[in-house]
Parts: sequence; structure tokens; C-alpha cells
Amino acid sequence: MARKDYAAEKDKCKRFLQEFYSEDDNGKKVFKYGAQLVALAHREQVSVFVDLDDVAEEDPELVESICENAKRYTALFADAVHELLPEYKERDVVARDALDVYIEHRLMMEHRSRDPADTRDPRNQYPPELMRRFELYFKPPGTNKPKVVRDVRADTIGNLVTVRGIVTRATEVKPMMAVATYTCDQCGAETYQPIQSPSFMPLVMCPSQECVTNKSGGRLYLQTRGSKFVKFQELRIQEHSDQVPVGNIPRSMCVYARGENTRLAKPGDHVSITGIFLPLLRTGFKQAVQGLLSETYLEAHNITLMNKTEDDELGNEELTEEELRGITEEGFYEKLAGSIAPEIYGHEDVKKALLLLLVGGMEQAPKGMKIRGNINICLMGDPGVAKSQLLSYIDRLAPRSQYTTGRGSSGVGLTAAVMRDPLTGEMTLEGGALVLADQGICCIDEFDKMADADRTAIHEVMEQQTISIAKAGIMTSLNARCSILAAANPAYGRYNPRKSIEQNIQLPAALLSRFDLLWLIQDKPDAEADLRLAQHITYVHQHCRQPPTHFTPINMKLMRRYIALCKKRQPVIPESLADYITAAYVEMRKEARVGKDTTFTSARTLLSILRLSTALARLHMVDSVEKEDVNEAMRLMEMSKDSLQADKSNSARTQRPSDVIFSLVRELATEGVSGRGGAGGVVRMAEAEQRCVSRGFTPAQFQEALEEYEELNVWQINQARSRITFV
Repeated sequence: MARKDYAAEKDKCKRFLQEFYSEDDNGKKVFKYGAQLVALAHREQVSVFVDLDDVAEEDPELVESICENAKRYTALFADAVHELLPEYKERDVVARDALDVYIEHRLMMEHRSRDPADTRDPRNQYPPELMRRFELYFKPPGTNKPKVVRDVRADTIGNLVTVRGIVTRATEVKPMMAVATYTCDQCGAETYQPIQSPSFMPLVMCPSQECVTNKSGGRLYLQTRGSKFVKFQELRIQEHSDQVPVGNIPRSMCVYARGENTRLAKPGDHVSITGIFLPLLRTGFKQAVQGLLSETYLEAHNITLMNKTEDDELGNEELTEEELRGITEEGFYEKLAGSIAPEIYGHEDVKKALLLLLVGGMEQAPKGMKIRGNINICLMGDPGVAKSQLLSYIDRLAPRSQYTTGRGSSGVGLTAAVMRDPLTGEMTLEGGALVLADQGICCIDEFDKMADADRTAIHEVMEQQTISIAKAGIMTSLNARCSILAAANPAYGRYNPRKSIEQNIQLPAALLSRFDLLWLIQDKPDAEADLRLAQHITYVHQHCRQPPTHFTPINMKLMRRYIALCKKRQPVIPESLADYITAAYVEMRKEARVGKDTTFTSARTLLSILRLSTALARLHMVDSVEKEDVNEAMRLMEMSKDSLQADKSNSARTQRPSDVIFSLVRELATEGVSGRGGAGGVVRMAEAEQRCVSRGFTPAQFQEALEEYEELNVWQINQARSRITFV
């Protein structure tokens, strides 16, 4: 292999930076890198990204060389930029910080004291790293396929590689010394030492000509102000669980991020990192401890946040008018709910509740107090009603989420563990699942099989949204603003209708009251429903997609973007609805007191109604909550309770909706009669409809019942359809 002439390669880099252009819509030349160099020269920009796709257009061979020897070419490009900057400087720049003043002063001193015949010691000359105020990174070419952590091996040392994974930990950003500056206590000369490795040996004796001639043996002292520091952060990425071969555990890799690449990724993010794969050379004591082994790391050049499932980047672009119109057409609430796990049959109301969980309610923070806006849901049901499938779908759909199971997670694993940091040796907090799911959703499967000691860790998160810790001298409270979606089986494995609800659920009331909705999904044999379910399942099994429906489900990406748009809305509850909501809540408490077998109703239930109705208003993209939203929230509460009381109906004769509506209207009439003391029941239509809708009936069912009983001549309706008079 012929030796490369790096001077010629540097000229190529220079030529590319100066001459590369693209054409805009008007056919005008746009010098992409020329504009960046001007910004660099005027200190308006810190980092310059060289896109290797652009280099490939000019010189494909150069791209290959860069990918194979990235570290060397980073230096070449940086030198080229450094030499070109004076040409692009159009005006004098005001000094921004101390280092600017230092550099200016040094250059002035050099010009003043320069003797033409003087040959200086190379260590007394200014290293280029010190004088540069920019960073240079490469963007990978489009042809560069992302690798798995496992496939990054010895043959990729020094190459530019792209790796995908999940960030498991990110240290704090600390300053790292790039160039050490020393001054001599005898002659006052400055000496510079560029640092490449993680550790360095400080210089002791002054190398300047004066000290060597006089044999004065000047001692060097490190000057922190004159040294150059860069931002440094260490990330650990772990490979995705679907890339792990059979019987192995996920591998992880160390990533060093410097300068502008720091603070881009947080623990729990899915990222694609392009960087140079290098061996880590330790010296001194560390090397002796390490023995013959050598560690490796990835020096990050480009960090991109990714979506969870698809291979594309996180979509932050706004929805177009057309897409919005496509989503917000008639019946879109049902359509959105139906698009959640369309392969799963039925569970329409559960899916609606999960949709509201994704959107979330409004967080209120009056002075010194915080009322959460996140909605918590517990799905309690017989085995085989697709609870875990719903959970894993929500886990994939939510932008930030964690999925754990009851037995597999301890209380510490959910909240936070105290760990010793391997780099610094100090005690640090490592966030658990609930902390990593901050501003997202934490899905907990097999909730009933969790040990009681571990389950108490969740109580604080579910209401106060924080985790307070006092361990190993660390006292703090961490944010855990996450919605909790739990799935559990009843106490006896299956729901036992002969036992009361409390005996079946067997979760403490303190925990149950923190769930906004508690669904009990019972698997009852019903010939018609079973047939439809079996047909659905066999179709999905044959074709690997859901059966054709009357609408096409919205895809995940669009749902994510629409939900992100909904979350920006801040709806308020108008004064007019306050009385209606309070009356409804008092009615619920009354029913709970009268009915012997109901779940626990407390003031938290009222907050749940408010949260669900604000979530509905957000979903409809309106700024104030409407009556329909409150009614729908009440209906969901009723339906979640309804599935608990479903087993009552088989003892009595099943009532049709119209019969129940009739009894409700008759109740209203008798209330009116006793109130007025008059005769003949007259009920206002609006009141009757409101009462029926709040009990979980649709307006269509109400109208049907009205017509049916009018034909039977039980009541009459006036011309304006505003009053119902009993005959």
C-alpha cells in the first residue's frame, strides 16, 4: 500500500471547504461551508459538521480514506479550517471570554519579541489546539449502515462507525483539560503541553532556551487560566433487546462526548451515535491494575435521537393541514382509540381510556401544592384478555416509556439505587424505571404478584409524582412525573363472582384510590362474541394484520405527532360546569354509600373526572372543557365500574337500555312531583337526557326509548320536544 501524502490530502480538504456549493430553488450557488467558515471566524458558531455525503459528491475516494482513518482526517480538516479562517474574517470580533483575550495577548507578545534568527523550542510554540476556538465533527454518509454493539470489533479500530442503542447512563458534564499551560518561576516563559490521553504526566523542568543556557533549573507551575478545557461527558450505550442473540445478555459500550456533543442524550433515550472506535491507553497505576487487557471506547462525532421501533429519527416536524384534517374528521375520537393496538379485538372503552392516558390531563400548581395531571390506569382481568399486549403496545407507542414486571423489579429498581461511580469512586444515584420514565409512561405487568414492600415504593409516585430518598448520606427528591399503567390478575387467578369486589382485587385501598380508572375485564362465555373473537384471531394469525374495518387505522408515527400536539394545549374548566361536576360527584358518593358492593370512592375520584375531561378537551384541541367531555369522563368511570358489576345482571332478567332509561325518567318525574306537590309528572327533556347520558347511555339510545314509549302511549312529548308528560 502506497504511503499517503497528507499535505496533498490537506489541500483536498481545503479545496472542498472552499469550493463545495449546492444550488437553491432559483439556481443560485450556495456555498454551504463558506457560510459556516464566516460564522466561525466571527465566533457566531462553535462546531462545524462536515457532511460526508457532500464530500462524496466531490471526491468519493476521500470519503473512504476518512472512514478508515477518521482521527487523522479530523486533524487535517481542523488544520485546513484553521488556515482558512483569516481569509473569511470580514470584521474585527469583540473578545467574548478570557481565553480570547489570552490568545490575542499571546500573539501580540510573540510579534513584539520575535527575533528573526531565533529558533524556538517546539514546546514553547503555541500548539494549534490552544489557538482554535472551533470543533470539527463528521456526519456519516448515507451509505453507512448502523452496526450493533456486538459487531464493532478490532477491524473497526480507528474507523468511523455508526452504532445504535439505548443510553443507560450519562455522567455529568465536566471540564477536561485539552492543553496544559505552565509558567516558569525563573524566566517566566510559557510552556504548553497538548494532552491526548485520559491521564498525563505534568512537566517539571523548564525547557526554554534561557533556563537551559543559564542552568537555572526553573520549575514549572500549572496555570489553570491559561490552559484550555473542553466539555466532556461519558455515556454508556446498551444494545437493543431484539439484537441480542439467543442466551446472551446485552452488551454495552463506552462513548466519550466532547464539546457541543455533550448534553444531547439522556438515560433512556434511543440513539444512533457516529464516532471513531479507539483503544483506551491507560498509564501508570491504572495500567498495572488492568494488566494485559485494553479497553475500547467510541469518540462521538454525531449523536441522533431515534424513534423506538422504526429506524428513523425522532420526528419533530409539525403536522400539515392535510394530516390534521385527516385525523380530526367526524368520529375521530373513536378512530384514534381504534388505532391503538388494532390487532386486538374489542376493548373499545379500554382503548379510549388508554388514549386519554397518553394525552394526560392538566397539571395544576397552586402555591405550595401540586395536583398531578397524569392519569393512572389499572387493568384487572382474567387471563387471556390481552392485557399484556395492550401494555406492550402502549410501551412502543409512547415516546418515553419503561416496561417492567412485578416479580422482576424490586422497590429499588423502580425508584433509585445508590451506586459507586466507577470513574470517580463517589456515591451516585442511579435512577430506576420510574425515574427513567419521567414525563412518560411506566407500564407494570403482573402488578398483583409484586411483593408488598416493593409496591409501597409506588404510592408516592402515583400522587406526589416525586421519589424522596435518604440513603448513604444522599438526601434528595427525584422527579418521577409519569403515568402508571398496571396490569394485574384478580386474587384467585380468575374473577370469582361469588366473592365481593374487595376480596377479588386484594389491593390496598390506599393504592386503588390512586388509580383514576380500574377496569375489571371479565372473560364471560357468550356464543356470538366468542365467534367474532375467534374469527378475528384466526384472521390476524393468517394475514399478520388486523381484519379490514370501516376505517384505516392511523399509523404510529402520526399518532405520536398528534399526541405531542395535543399535549401543548392547556384547557380550562369553565365556571358553568363546576356545579354540574360537583353534583355528579355527590351523586356518585351517594350511590357508593347505598350500594354495598362497590369500589372505594373518595375525593380523588372527583380529581379523576377533572383529569379525564381535560384530557378529552386536549384531544379535541379546544381551550375549554365542554359538557360532553365531562359526560364522556363520567361514562368511562361508569363503564370501568360497570365491568365490575356485570355479574349482577345474570341473576335478574337482563334489562334493555330503553327500560333502564324509562325507570330513570320516571324517577325524575316522581322527584319533581314530591318537590312541587302538584299532580301529573312533567319532566324537562334536557334534564332527562343529562341524567341518562351521565349513567352511560348514548343520546341515540335515549331518543330511541322516547319514541318507543311514546308509541306505547306511556308519555307524550310536546311539539318543541322540550317536555315529557306522563299520561
